[in-house]
Amino acid sequence: MINNFNFEKKFKLANLISLIFFFVSLVLIFLKGLNFGIDFKGGTLIELRDESKKLNISEIRSSFSNMNLGDINVKQFGNKGDYLIKFERKSFDDVTNIKSIKNNITTKLGSDINFRRIENVGPKVSKELLESGMLAIFLALGAMLFYIWIRFEWQFSLGSILAIFHDVIITIGLFSLLSLEINLSIVAAVLTIVGYSMNDTVVIYDRIRENLSKYSSLNIAEIANTSINETLSRTIITSATTLLALISIFILGGEILRGFSLAMIIGVLIGTYSSIFVASPVLKYLNVTYKTIAKEKEKN
Repeated sequence: MINNFNFEKKFKLANLISLIFFFVSLVLIFLKGLNFGIDFKGGTLIELRDESKKLNISEIRSSFSNMNLGDINVKQFGNKGDYLIKFERKSFDDVTNIKSIKNNITTKLGSDINFRRIENVGPKVSKELLESGMLAIFLALGAMLFYIWIRFEWQFSLGSILAIFHDVIITIGLFSLLSLEINLSIVAAVLTIVGYSMNDTVVIYDRIRENLSKYSSLNIAEIANTSINETLSRTIITSATTLLALISIFILGGEILRGFSLAMIIGVLIGTYSSIFVASPVLKYLNVTYKTIAKEKEKN
């Protein structure tokens, strides 16, 4: 059974909202910046567990603050008694220095302290990781754009390009707004979002192109609306099942997977929205018809 929602009637309002969110996200990214994690900023990360569960964050911060470690960030990590400590100093490659920190903290906080993980990323490595992460995103975007350019006519390609950039910028903008940490797992999430958004857009575009030849008497706005309704059940089922898995990971996957799953949840929601309210309206604004598509095919 085909639904008959009038999506076309909401295109202008949706596009206005998208423009506002897009430019606000750009402003946040360039003015507020991003909260880069140890992977990209460099520094040392220590995960410790208080077996007694009697300590609090201020006591732990006070114990580290007397060791000349630079700016220290302490937060509860997962279960009660688990803490994540990050600091700027990047010179703990030496085993002796690491042992010194352990001994110092154990003396101050007691023998119930268990060091579960220690990671150190130097400035050179963090810079390389940041450059590699950005390169991966740009290469993925380039590959997707090349695929869509040869798969569809330029009008469709333009809509897909705008939808992808819309999704990526708004997702990163939300991370900037909420000061959420950007690390390698978030880069992986962004790459996955690009693929998800493209897949959703291609499904709708394929149906629009089929209906252009089937309903040549209708204008592009009516055809786009019909095509979205015809693929709506598929879109909802795919997005809903994906979100169920991601929400489960967000709730049950622990602190390490929380940032990745949150980025994916945001990306799936925005990607589903953009395939309907960003990619499709572009065809309406460009006044695409069956004749224009036929001419493009002849050129190629």
